[in-house]
Amino acid sequence: MRRTLGAKEITQVLIADDHAFYREGVRAFLSNAPHVEVVGEASNGDEAIAKTKELEPNVILMDLKMPGMNGIDATRRIYESDSKIGVLVLTMFDDDDSVFAAMRAGARGYLLKDADKDEVVRAIVAVERGEAIFSPAIAQRMIQYFSAAPSVSSSKKQPDEFSQLTERELEILNLIAQGYNNTAIANKLSLSIKTVQNYVSSILTKLQVADRAQAIVRAREAGFGTDKL
Repeated sequence: MRRTLGAKEITQVLIADDHAFYREGVRAFLSNAPHVEVVGEASNGDEAIAKTKELEPNVILMDLKMPGMNGIDATRRIYESDSKIGVLVLTMFDDDDSVFAAMRAGARGYLLKDADKDEVVRAIVAVERGEAIFSPAIAQRMIQYFSAAPSVSSSKKQPDEFSQLTERELEILNLIAQGYNNTAIANKLSLSIKTVQNYVSSILTKLQVADRAQAIVRAREAGFGTDKL
């Protein structure tokens, strides 16, 4: 359950990693992060699921390679149980299979373990807000992966859920797939933040996805984000 410190809400974090030394290090530097509280630890996927049910954290820092249930399967189970909980992958593995399997499972972000402390804290805050966040190396890998995807055009037939989007929603989805956040989209299209938020909410509903990260994966698989509409 979320708690507050003064007027600020506390982001409660669960660390899931099979290396106790690494968990201790993450707990130590997060103890100095304002408005972030580590509420528990897990050493494998099964423990992560159990601790999530018990502690109801806002964000889970999830390693991928763990004994027993791995991080991808645990992420999928947690996402299916409560999609409001943000999973931020924190791992050594940056191969395509790991990255996209994690995103399809419901992870909202993906960082490598060489990320600095400030980057991890910023990512926790972003994921808790429902944003998609990637380390620079992962973002570059995603761009390269999708660079061969077919261009989006008005003449291309899209899956049924995409055909429900208006021209403006398609335009905004294309920007989302390129990595633009709501503020950047608002500035680019000369819209208010509130208007962009409303469009994004409508897009998520029509695509039947729970968050921005899932929308990015679906959009890029369909060819969005590789050029301008």
